Amino acid sequence: MSIMINSKSALLRRHQARLCLTAVAIGLVSYGLAILLLKSISLFTNLFYYLRFSFEEVKPDPSLLGWLSIFVPALGGLIVGLLARFGSMAIRGHGIPEAMEKILLDESKIPTRILFLKPLSSAISIGSGGPFGAEGPIIATGGALGSIVGQLFPFNGFERKVLLSCGAAGGMTAIFGTPLAAVLLSIELLLFEFQAQSFIPVALSAAVAATVRSGFWTTEPFFDMPGIAAMTLQQLPIYLLSGVFFGLVSVGITKSVYYVEDLFEELPVHWMWWPMLGGVGVGIFGLVEPLTLGVGYTNISAGLSAQLSLTAALALCFWKFCSWNLALSSGTSGGTLAPLLTFGSLLGMSLGLVLQWLMPSLNVDVHVLALIGMAATFAGCSRALFASVIFALEATRQPLGLAPLLGACAISYLISHWLMKNSIMTEKIVRRGVRVPAEYFPEQTSSP
Repeated sequence: MSIMINSKSALLRRHQARLCLTAVAIGLVSYGLAILLLKSISLFTNLFYYLRFSFEEVKPDPSLLGWLSIFVPALGGLIVGLLARFGSMAIRGHGIPEAMEKILLDESKIPTRILFLKPLSSAISIGSGGPFGAEGPIIATGGALGSIVGQLFPFNGFERKVLLSCGAAGGMTAIFGTPLAAVLLSIELLLFEFQAQSFIPVALSAAVAATVRSGFWTTEPFFDMPGIAAMTLQQLPIYLLSGVFFGLVSVGITKSVYYVEDLFEELPVHWMWWPMLGGVGVGIFGLVEPLTLGVGYTNISAGLSAQLSLTAALALCFWKFCSWNLALSSGTSGGTLAPLLTFGSLLGMSLGLVLQWLMPSLNVDVHVLALIGMAATFAGCSRALFASVIFALEATRQPLGLAPLLGACAISYLISHWLMKNSIMTEKIVRRGVRVPAEYFPEQTSSP
């Protein structure tokens, strides 16, 4: 009996070691996929707006084409629609809900073609001016990589789920340099359970991706902002109450996205054409405010650094939201994280400026409110509380922001939970009849 137990224990350790080694390899490849995606976005931006073949990092510039630039996002949307129609419908949207659905319904099995079609469609969408970031697509692409590896080799369903999460965490880390936030995001949105045998491989994958990123790319924080001071008791009520505001903002964003998506469902044309129609709107908004086009990471840094006036920040937030809502609801390929961070940072900065004007005696720090807004908006929309807090800390290297971030994000999450049954990540798949776990329990399927 003792020999049988020892034999089974040794076999389990070998399976765990194999899973961890595979996670390390996935972390390495995820970094390569992230760089390939970023280069592809740059390539398509150059092709669409500058009419040249180049991998130089540039921003979409509608002034080069004048009024014809309206049709650039529409052309990108048309190509994405064709890829979705004749390639795979799974490339539509921001990718995380689709990954969640595969985990919950299909034993984490993602078709191989998604590994190629998702980054291609996202690069075309963003390169043609789509108001998205690269993080959603790389999470979906990295997840596809992990799933495919899990299908090619003798891994069970539990292990495939872990490998899918490894790819997602590795991809997110490669873009932002936020390994701990990537692990927490995987736990909160993909693994749906918390135990060492699941999160340790994910942590290894993120650690490898972070190390390679530091060695070959940069060690600088992803977002620049001035240093902040520790929160005082006088500021505490304001920062906590701001969580209520951002929770309400999160509810409004989520409900508006699915409201516009429902409007697209009523159109008397095939869904293949929707991204093209949405692209026309993106092009019009881009003429009004060019900063709405493309990834827009600099917009987030501008909010965190309070480099904009109140009217400029609110105008950019409004037009970016209109563009993103229309594009995402049309079913094109793109992410949600960067736009949500943009809305939050700009609204947080704006709230700080208003409070400084109305109640200067409170000594409210505009930069802290922008940081809170960035994280609390994502926390309320995604229901990934701890990932939101840690992401803001890792992406800005502002450790003194921990206390206000934790409090405000918790309140934003609570408001969102009270007012919405589902999040921006789960509403779509819940509508299709998928039951998303509300609590996390260890999955007992990891034994060989």
